[in-house]
Amino acid sequence: MTTVHLAVYDTLADWEIGYLTTALNSDLTREPVELRTVAAGAGPIRTKGGLRIQPDLTLAELSPTASACLVLPGADHWTSGALSDFAAAAKVFVGEHVPVAAICGAVWGIAAAGLLDERAHTGADPGFLAASGYRGGARYRSDAVSVSDGLVVTASPIAPVEFARDVLATLDLCDPKRLDAWFRLFRYQEAAAYAELQRQDR
Repeated sequence: MTTVHLAVYDTLADWEIGYLTTALNSDLTREPVELRTVAAGAGPIRTKGGLRIQPDLTLAELSPTASACLVLPGADHWTSGALSDFAAAAKVFVGEHVPVAAICGAVWGIAAAGLLDERAHTGADPGFLAASGYRGGARYRSDAVSVSDGLVVTASPIAPVEFARDVLATLDLCDPKRLDAWFRLFRYQEAAAYAELQRQDR
């Protein structure tokens, strides 16, 4: 079974990962996916929306050899450096050729860790990322709200559907036609896309 790890921490931005986590736990994927939450410690965390999450494992227990991807949502504390251990884990994952997906403030975190110096990427704003001190500004894609370079997915905080699509595509978890129909349904509310998904389910 494919296992995807989702980093969780206080003030996690719920809206940035909702489409992805739901898709991973649906019949959109070719096979069942195990979604496991990972936190710095063993205690529960509280999301920005007030949800309480009891993590499945701690960051110290996380290993890229047991994972297909590490997903890093945004949160209030990325720019303070409080979540730098998660950025360090992302570097280990990429070093082992295991994909990492970051959105919003988490993009700032992996930029500060040097993961975006040589990769095409996007995020909340180029000026915001520049404050991380990274050297990849010339590779910022202002024409896209979500970008995948094949190993690292980055996205703007206002692009949760695009982020989900690019993570699913990077992991090759879905039939491309089904994924396209899913994207058109949730991004553009296309009734025809819903009908396509219904037909493909049969």
